[in-house]
Amino acid sequence: MPKFQGAIFDVDGVLVDSPHEKAWRQSLQELMESSWSGIRGRTTWSPDAFTALVYQQYVSGKPRMNGARAALDYFEVPDADKRVVEYAQLKQELVVRLIQAGDFTAYPDALRLVIAAKDAGILIADASSSKNAGLFLRQIRLDTFAEEHGISSPTLRPGLTLLEYFDVDVSGRDFAHGKPDPEIFLTAAHELGVEPRFAIEDASAGVEAAKAGGMAAIGIARADDADLLTAADADLVVTTLDDVDTPAFREGRLERRPALSPGRDFSQPRSSLLSSSAECR
Repeated sequence: MPKFQGAIFDVDGVLVDSPHEKAWRQSLQELMESSWSGIRGRTTWSPDAFTALVYQQYVSGKPRMNGARAALDYFEVPDADKRVVEYAQLKQELVVRLIQAGDFTAYPDALRLVIAAKDAGILIADASSSKNAGLFLRQIRLDTFAEEHGISSPTLRPGLTLLEYFDVDVSGRDFAHGKPDPEIFLTAAHELGVEPRFAIEDASAGVEAAKAGGMAAIGIARADDADLLTAADADLVVTTLDDVDTPAFREGRLERRPALSPGRDFSQPRSSLLSSSAECR
């Protein structure tokens, strides 16, 4: 079995715990409690109805306009065609404010996997539908993270950001089709110029996109949604990327790493690896 030559990472929900979900939820609530209050009773929306599961199943991983339309359709908002732009714009304004305020965190398990992939000689790309992905990635100091977590790698250098670490960056580009269409992954794969490849995704639409593009897929179930990722045909579903067996993917296999022996503790301390006020967790 040929070893993997390329890995493609989604951003929101995989590399960072971003404020996108909060922004989608809060912006819709703001509209329903102000300019859209007249149609609120004709929808299925309520402040508690926009759950994390709804976000993961219908909105996560999709381009902004597609995500906005999916949310409005889910809550049966009338005249969605006329309202989708307003909703998408309000969400974008809110998410930018949250990002600039440092209201996001980087996942240490994902950063460890990114470094492990590079150390294994695998080329890496980031491929997110979000036009905000670069705002996150350029604030994450990978060299600081490695130093604080005792990670040594010849691929690291002082001042290195996560955005600079990727060999290919296709996040935020305008594509004709969003996930679950494989266009974004196929573009990243083409620019990496290697195969076989695997993708790391937290959303079922992303897993479906990877599989449609002929790639293997790891599903990271951070939102208690392992069943959704399994149903989307992920090759491996984990709740932490520390469970991925990196020696196996060096050999072309996606497997869960063997269970740790009793008494061994691989937990990592919290770290402020970002150049903003955001934290790593």
